Amino acid sequence: MTFAQFIGSGTTGIIGAVNIVVVPLIFAFAFLVFVWGVVNYFFLNKGDETKRAEGKQFVFWGILGMVLLFSVWGFVNLLLSTLGITPGV
Repeated sequence: MTFAQFIGSGTTGIIGAVNIVVVPLIFAFAFLVFVWGVVNYFFLNKGDETKRAEGKQFVFWGILGMVLLFSVWGFVNLLLSTLGITPGV
């Protein structure tokens, strides 16, 4: 098995492991940060403006994290398709 086969060999290679395990965990973490901010802002701290501002920061960073993750994920997939690497095969 060559190094290129190991890197692009579907679910067993490095790219496959990153696509199946790491990327979904990072997306889930960013989404949980967003949800935690929404819960803090709207439900838990209705009267405390300092806690609401903290919730707003969590919402902001959660959205920013998800946008950056989708952008990098799209760029990596564009790069893989341009180079002809198919990690799903």
